[in-house]
Amino acid sequence: MQEDDVNLWNSILISLKEKGRTRLPTDKAVIIIGNNQCGKTTLVGKLQGIDDLTKGIGLEYAYIDIRDDYKEDHTKLNVWVQDGNPKYSFLMKFALSKSNFKNTLVMFVVSMKTPWNIMDQLESWSVLLQDYIDNLEIPLEELREYKLKCVKNWNKYIEENVADKNGCLEPSLEDGVLTRNLGLDIIVIVTMTDYISILEKENNYKDEHFDFIQQALRKFCLQYGASLFYTSAKEDKNCDLLYKFLTHKIYNFPFKTPALIVEKDAVFIPAGWDSMKKINILSDNMHTIKPNDYYNSVIINEKTKKAFAKEIEIQAEDEQIFLNKQLGLLNQTANQQSVIGIPKQDSVMRSLTGVSKPGERRSSLTNPGQGSPTKKIDPVKSVNTANPGEGVLANFFNSLLHKKSSPSSAVPKTPSELSGSRSLSFDRTEYHTDTSDTAAELERLTKRTLNLSHETSIETNSSETSIEEPNSEHFDDKSSSEC
Repeated sequence: MQEDDVNLWNSILISLKEKGRTRLPTDKAVIIIGNNQCGKTTLVGKLQGIDDLTKGIGLEYAYIDIRDDYKEDHTKLNVWVQDGNPKYSFLMKFALSKSNFKNTLVMFVVSMKTPWNIMDQLESWSVLLQDYIDNLEIPLEELREYKLKCVKNWNKYIEENVADKNGCLEPSLEDGVLTRNLGLDIIVIVTMTDYISILEKENNYKDEHFDFIQQALRKFCLQYGASLFYTSAKEDKNCDLLYKFLTHKIYNFPFKTPALIVEKDAVFIPAGWDSMKKINILSDNMHTIKPNDYYNSVIINEKTKKAFAKEIEIQAEDEQIFLNKQLGLLNQTANQQSVIGIPKQDSVMRSLTGVSKPGERRSSLTNPGQGSPTKKIDPVKSVNTANPGEGVLANFFNSLLHKKSSPSSAVPKTPSELSGSRSLSFDRTEYHTDTSDTAAELERLTKRTLNLSHETSIETNSSETSIEEPNSEHFDDKSSSEC
């Protein structure tokens, strides 16, 4: 064999050896965490290129084919989908362990279908993940190396991976960046961004609402050193870009796409690009919302909002409507009393003088027709109340009572005439048992009572002798003649 042939074979063997060393690793993994119905399974199907997927419970496993066309190599990316029910969080031990911690990327998934839940879900799952990592008992020095790698990757994007003047190995960071460093690469995925148009039509969301959501998400990503993706499987937005970004973060494939912030339903912000200064630009478009407002006070659940508004509407009944209802109930009660033969003097007294004491409204009176005792109002006691017009009204109702009881008998003298107080005379033909006639006459009587109340009060107060209530069965001749 010639020397040239030997050298050729050596070069081939060396190239094969070098190629073998650079094969894509097979121990890389992605853990997808998020609530149920947020689009986790659909997102995995898009990354796999599969449309028909079956959902499981607990902890699902899938894989994504990764191909390196340049090196003609391929591998499988392990994908673990954590159930949205926190009671299955103990299954995470099969997806994330101390041994594969450095080879794992985490994806937090939330949905634009329910934007009012986005921040609560992110906070809840991030705390759960932090507690889980703390219980892995990773050596502190090893965990510190993982966190330092996250810092370097953040600064690597903007080519600022430079040690400070004091020679510290840990690069400096801007305020708010990686304040909650977990030592893992993290991507926040917002799915179903096609619902943005529905939120605009049905919930009256404006651009400032979506700017408020975005700035809240970007602040969260700053704390964890995370990248941000807005995706829509229905409209196929950013799904292919997410696949390329995963291969870049995990397998170091080339990736040249810059940040995308123009389209509100297709946002992409890679880790290392963002800063508080850039986030504050969004506040320039907020006119009725403040950037630091509590998230759930701005992005409100529409069902809760409608239920709250309905409750307020029931409690805040219009004053005039309420008063008209009460007036109707009072009139209905008065009409019912008239139909069954009960005088309405009690309700009238209440309307003129307020609520009277029971003793001021009760006295005895004899029915001339039957000789049986009936109740009547003592006008003398009524005159002594706050409104002297009650005595005149009492005379009127007492006269009506006698007329209804014995139409053919003579009407006895009223107690007001015994006391010297002035009484009103009425024509018998003007009053009937009909409810409508009585109500009309009552209204006319009320007007006349107001004119006479002052005069009646003077006459009553000038009386120096006490008047005893007459016996309903005995009247003197003079009183009878006056009647």
